[in-house]
Amino acid sequence: MIYNPVKVDDLDLLRRIVQEGVARVGWPEPTWHETTPEDAGRGQTSQAVKDGAELVFVCGGDGTVMAAVTALAGTDVALAVLPAGTGNLLAANLGLGTDAATGVEVAIEGGRKRIDVGAVGDQCFAVMAGMGFDAQMLEGTSDTAKKHIGWLAYVGGAAKHLRDRPMRVRIVIDGGAPMPRRPRSVIVGNVGRLQGGVRLLSEAEPADGKLDVAILSPRSLRHWAELGWAVVRRRKRVPLMETYSAERVEIFSNRAQPRQLDGDLIDPGKTLKVHIRHRALLLCVPQPAGDPDLAYDSSAAKRAAEGVRAAAEEKA
Repeated sequence: MIYNPVKVDDLDLLRRIVQEGVARVGWPEPTWHETTPEDAGRGQTSQAVKDGAELVFVCGGDGTVMAAVTALAGTDVALAVLPAGTGNLLAANLGLGTDAATGVEVAIEGGRKRIDVGAVGDQCFAVMAGMGFDAQMLEGTSDTAKKHIGWLAYVGGAAKHLRDRPMRVRIVIDGGAPMPRRPRSVIVGNVGRLQGGVRLLSEAEPADGKLDVAILSPRSLRHWAELGWAVVRRRKRVPLMETYSAERVEIFSNRAQPRQLDGDLIDPGKTLKVHIRHRALLLCVPQPAGDPDLAYDSSAAKRAAEGVRAAAEEKA
């Protein structure tokens, strides 16, 4: 178990949930390892792999989960996500919400799926990377707001930047000719859901060997409204959004831009270079594991977890 003590509100309850869940299927209790300000979880996860772990539970925010994804990519060790606080992007795509008990249930039910990951330098992400508005939105959203109103806090962060100037970029898809664009945001995704379950990349599949690229180019508040409405309504064609698929994506800007990986801010930069690592991560997913939607029937796991959740709360 790799956990972020800053994100876990009730560590004792989390311990009881995990203990109750693994005991029901005869698994040994995991060893517990805290992340630190110096190491968000990559070092702890890598050590767990060296020590022979077959499964790593990760409980924390986006940065903690991304650190574990980076350490586990290319191994046969399974990752089980236990959301904490307001949850995280990978938990949202698994349909887990903010419920750690459902995450434990998904792990013990045995659904496993090998999914692709995106790589930026020596870091890997499972959901999406982005440059521009999406990273600005994260930057403008306070942890206090997220704690009190959950993912809706991002609406406030987004509102601060709706009228900002577009970027000036060149985008190269699989080594092709540079495409000059003036977008507000470029998102490179492996799976399609944002916080709140909103599906931005409707064609994204987590194990198809391709990254999905969305170039968002609204110019006004009306444009943002049209784009947002089409996304929420799950329309096949979204105005002011170009989409592509690729194994390698390179974005070049004339000035440093805010950037994010899996909902976690990284240093601003003039470039964002992403490539796919096909089926690199073994992930615990709701059954049936073969469905391309990672959240398929996660509600069944939530119902099955009621016993674990109740037993853990009774022992408080």
